[in-house]
This record gives sequence, structure tokens and C-alpha cells, in this order.
Amino acid sequence: MRATLLKETIKSLFPITRTLSIEGAPGGGKTTIVHEAAQELDIPCIERHMPTMLVEDFGILFPDNTDKLNYRLPDWFPVKGKSPEQGILLFDDRNQAGPDLQKVLANICQARTLHGTPMPDGWMVVSTGNRQADRAGANRVLSHLRNRETVLELETHLDDWTSWAINHGVKPEVISFIRFRPGLLHDFDPQRDQNATPRAWVDGVSDVLGTVPSEAEFECFKGAVGEGAAAEFVGFVRIFRKLPNPDAILLNPQTADVPKDPATLYALSGAIAQRATESNFERVCQYSERMPPEFSVLTVSYAARRNPDLANTQAFTKWSINHQDVLF
Repeated sequence: MRATLLKETIKSLFPITRTLSIEGAPGGGKTTIVHEAAQELDIPCIERHMPTMLVEDFGILFPDNTDKLNYRLPDWFPVKGKSPEQGILLFDDRNQAGPDLQKVLANICQARTLHGTPMPDGWMVVSTGNRQADRAGANRVLSHLRNRETVLELETHLDDWTSWAINHGVKPEVISFIRFRPGLLHDFDPQRDQNATPRAWVDGVSDVLGTVPSEAEFECFKGAVGEGAAAEFVGFVRIFRKLPNPDAILLNPQTADVPKDPATLYALSGAIAQRATESNFERVCQYSERMPPEFSVLTVSYAARRNPDLANTQAFTKWSINHQDVLF
């Protein structure tokens, strides 16, 4: 299930508080999607990291001025009558938890209580985890826990990631490269030490790009996405940095040269879209009209995603009419 549909599914199932388990290869953004769904629902999301928890973290027996022992619950557990009426209780990396922790979680999912203390009726339990085939430390999930949840598998989708990346300030070099080499967005092989994943491209490449000396970039990128992907990206960045000045192109959109090499066109599309504003968007569209159709669409759609106000301009209307055979 692609990310946009997964987020909408979480939001749709929230009113009935159906317990969910979201699984997929490492680095795909499972936890981020749950937090974004909670944010859009305007509800709290309490996250606990299961592999670093003990059974005692779910409550311990404690004396309380009587001759009995009572459970003292952790402060993070939502308690009916004391916590917000609605929310998401997220157990991250649940599949790395052992059987004892899974048993505790199974009771929370089914009885919606912890040691007899009930959760508010409006809370949803969601778990995230990797698959055993990913060799990421995942254990077999107990069958009775599996029977108490709906399992949804996250699939990485290029357009979904591109939209998310634009909205979250990912560097244009990275976005343009992934559009050029979409197969490297999530190229996960458990036999390799380092893998290209959405998380690695954002945290290990985009955030690092421009912060380390240029001669150290390849080693840093290799340490995040692997040697092959890093080598291709470094080559692409060299092209990006040698592009004609996009500002000069936009000063003369009717006469500026249009490259023929696909890699250069991908890089130039990102660079021009990054500079698009309402005042220069007509010139952006004029130049993009001279590009091959697929790169014209890439440039204008990238720019409009960055700044939705551009879609209300006359230039965008004219351009979309000229390209309706591609858009619709």
C-alpha cells in the first residue's frame, strides 16, 4: 500500500479504533506516516520503542498502605478519565520485541486495558515493524497477537515520496536524482551493509549535502546509501553544479540552450523549479515548453508542488492546456 493511501486508511479506521500493524522494509517511513496521520487528525500520538523496553516498563507491583500489592502504571499509558479522550498509541519496531512483550501488547490490543486499567475509548493502537525477510532483527509475531490486528504493508512510491520531499525541504539535487534513478529510492538488500532507502536519502544525503567538504561527500554518502548509489549520486551532483545558471536561463527563456542529455535535463528541471515564483513563472513555462514533454511536465509540476499558488496563474493555465494530453 502506497504512503498516501496508507495515511488515509489510518485516518479512516481511527473512528473504530481498529488495531493496526504496519510492516515494510527498513527506512520506508512507517513511523513518520503514523505521526503525520495523528497530526492531521489533530490528536496526540504516544510513541514507545519496543526493542528497548522491558516487561516491567508496562507496570510494576508496588505496596500502597494496604496489605496488597497493586500495579503502578507508566506515565505514558493513556488512562480513561485522566488522559485525552482520543489518540494513537504507537509501538515502534514492535516485531523486534520478544514473546513476553508481545503478550503484554496482545492484551492491550484486545482488552484495551493494562493490568486492569482501561484506555479511553477513542484511542487506537498501531504497531510498526520490519519483516523477518529483511533481516532487521524481526521476530516471529505470536499468532494470537496477529489475530488481533490488521496488517498493512507499506510500499515505496516515487510520486508519494517526491511530494513529501518537496514539502519537507529535501534538497533539489536529491529529488531530481531520485526522479532520474527511481530504482534507487528504496533499493534494499539485506545482504548489503548499507542500503538506499527513503530515510537514508533524507537523513544521510540531503541533510549532509553542502555541510561537509566536497572531497568528503562520496565517503559520507557511501556510508548512508551504499557505494553504488553514492557513486551515481556524486556524478549527478557534478552535473547539477555545472549547469548553466538557471537565473540566466530565465532571463532569456526563448533563446537559452536546452540540453539533450537526460541526466542534465533532470538536474536542470529541479534547479529551475526551485527558483520558480509567481513573478517569473511565465518565463519558467516558456523555457519548459522548449524541453521534451516529460521534462516540461516534471519542471512545472515540481514548481507547482513547491508553491501551490503557481497553479492559479495564467501561465500555468496556458501551459496545462498545451499539455492536457499528458496531464489528463
